[in-house]
Amino acid sequence: MPGGPFCIHPFYLHSAFMTRRPATRRKKKPVPLSQGAARAIWLHAQRLDTEAPFGAGPQATRFAVEHLGYVQIDTINVIERCHHHILWSRIPTYQRADLHRAQSVDKSVFEYWTHALSYIPTKDIRFFLPAMKGYDGASHNWYKSVTPAEMRKVVSRIRRDGPLSIRDIDDDVLVEKDHAWASRKPSKRALQLAFFTGRLAISERHGMVKSYELIERHFGWDRRPRPASERQVDAYMLDRALRSQGVVSLDSVCHLQAARKPRIAELIDRRVRARKLVPVAIEGAGKSEHWVAPETLETLPAADARPVHILSPFDPLIIQRKRLKLFFGYDHVFEAYVPKDKRRFGYFALPVLYGDEIVAAIDMKTDRDNAKLLIQQWHWIGRGEKGAHGDEIEETLHRFEKFQLAATSADD
Repeated sequence: MPGGPFCIHPFYLHSAFMTRRPATRRKKKPVPLSQGAARAIWLHAQRLDTEAPFGAGPQATRFAVEHLGYVQIDTINVIERCHHHILWSRIPTYQRADLHRAQSVDKSVFEYWTHALSYIPTKDIRFFLPAMKGYDGASHNWYKSVTPAEMRKVVSRIRRDGPLSIRDIDDDVLVEKDHAWASRKPSKRALQLAFFTGRLAISERHGMVKSYELIERHFGWDRRPRPASERQVDAYMLDRALRSQGVVSLDSVCHLQAARKPRIAELIDRRVRARKLVPVAIEGAGKSEHWVAPETLETLPAADARPVHILSPFDPLIIQRKRLKLFFGYDHVFEAYVPKDKRRFGYFALPVLYGDEIVAAIDMKTDRDNAKLLIQQWHWIGRGEKGAHGDEIEETLHRFEKFQLAATSADD
């Protein structure tokens, strides 16, 4: 992560995003929306209310990433890494090779920073080019020591020799860390900085080992796409949230990007006045404001589907904790960073979605040496109980175990 776990990308601190909201207009009265209806809309937007919403085969991965807008990447490997897990939750036949193909062969997805490092549809790359251009590595502890000479060295080597990973560099003189998560290898910092400034792209990934290539050469560009304007980026952020969330709030559109809120709020106001968005009052939300597209209210999804999903803590349905608690009444705590004696559900508890309810949290670990999926702890949530939900969850766990163990046979 650039700048550490609490880093804010400088793109989001740009003064243009700090403009003052105009005087409040008379607001349209919100349409009442039950929690059940709100959950149904969100689950449908996340494509968790049907069995195989994106079909099967390699192209399903591209379709899923394009619909969701991003798929978060994370390093924790207690079970399958979260990017593979998120895709498997929506593509029952998903194979990790499909994501490798999308990134390195078809080049239909690329890696960059959203609220975290993520896979993003390549068709959306122009909305991230301004962030790359505006990235100021000198303002981050991780990269302040990177010299122009080090940047030129790694970029020139890639230009001459082709894609490069940090494992390919064996002539570094190690330096002292100036951040707990930083690398001691100057070349690694230079590679990362060249990536965040848009000179390099991650052309291939094996687990957490990344190969870097010149961005133009990776995508086969004669010229870079034209970067989106600030207004176009605002519209992209809102449209992405409406597509993948169904019901949106300022917090959900601007997750971990608070500096964008004034501009997004203005855009929402304009769309409400143009009748392109409808304000809704979700049951139990208090003063928290939400909006939907008019057609969403006209075609509320059926709530009778009961698929079972074992979700990653980094799944888009789970990652926004306040939103999850409002819609589902479930307060998920990621306890990997909680002291062991204070954990309630376990180191890596996975929420279990049964229909439109979170009914359990199961702490699991993949024992790769003995080819087993280990259940560390199992807690029932809300109305969840073994008699009503246990059989179908067990069936899903068997599928999940097969996915886990199949994954361990390939290079991660």
